[in-house]
Amino acid sequence: MIDDLVKIENLRVAFPDGNGAMLEAVRGVSFTLGREKLGIVGESGSGKSLTGRALLGVLPSYARVSVDRLAFDGIDLTTASPRQRRSLRGGRMGMILQDPKFSLNPVMRVGLQIVEAIRIGDRKLPKRDAIRQTLAILEAVHIRDPERVFSLYPHELSGGMGQRVMIAMMVVREPDLLIADEPTSALDVTVQTQVLSILDELVTRRGIGLIFISHDLRLVSRFCDRVIVMYAGQIVETIRADRLNEATHPYTRGLLACLPTIDGPLDPLPVLQREASWLEATP
Repeated sequence: MIDDLVKIENLRVAFPDGNGAMLEAVRGVSFTLGREKLGIVGESGSGKSLTGRALLGVLPSYARVSVDRLAFDGIDLTTASPRQRRSLRGGRMGMILQDPKFSLNPVMRVGLQIVEAIRIGDRKLPKRDAIRQTLAILEAVHIRDPERVFSLYPHELSGGMGQRVMIAMMVVREPDLLIADEPTSALDVTVQTQVLSILDELVTRRGIGLIFISHDLRLVSRFCDRVIVMYAGQIVETIRADRLNEATHPYTRGLLACLPTIDGPLDPLPVLQREASWLEATP
């Protein structure tokens, strides 16, 4: 039995629609996370990224959030002060976004950005020690020449290198929870595999909990321990990754039918037509 690191019950996130009403984008989401790899998969707009951001507390100020329970390692996040939430973010909780170009400071060398992240957590740490830690974490994420990469600017990094730097920045303070939001979607297959290998090593060696958000069902099924499937702001199915072929929900079955096979892509139209009554009935 995996101890619950995260527990979410009946999470709802709504936004104003411009006409005085609120539009619910996340509707009654509930799940738990242990020190494991949990995949959240769904099409764009399904609410998977909003769920991760709500957990971290980084939604826009105009978002309306309601939840029966939102807990991290026994800490009730609904009653935690803003200062406590900020302390958790970047310390015990981290997030890797899809494109490092929008996450890294474009006018600051990447090594100094990691040094800054380290010293925010320990302001008494001498800069030279923070630099040593930075070089060590760059090497830990399989960057072959950490001294050279330390001095580069973000625009000088390849996509895969940028993601490794982002992973290094997020894990240098040894978080217990890491949320990876489409971290490999812009990478080619070879680099994608390398990045996933790094994330897998972190979960295994450091014992963290990982929420892996993606639209790629095949990737999630191969990488994660469990899979949550979301549609229209709701969880429609939760299943072990190695039993995904046994999924019963029509939406999950439709996603599976869209996956290509060695004999060529399947035609998902008959499956989707067969399940059209369910799709039309979903609000």
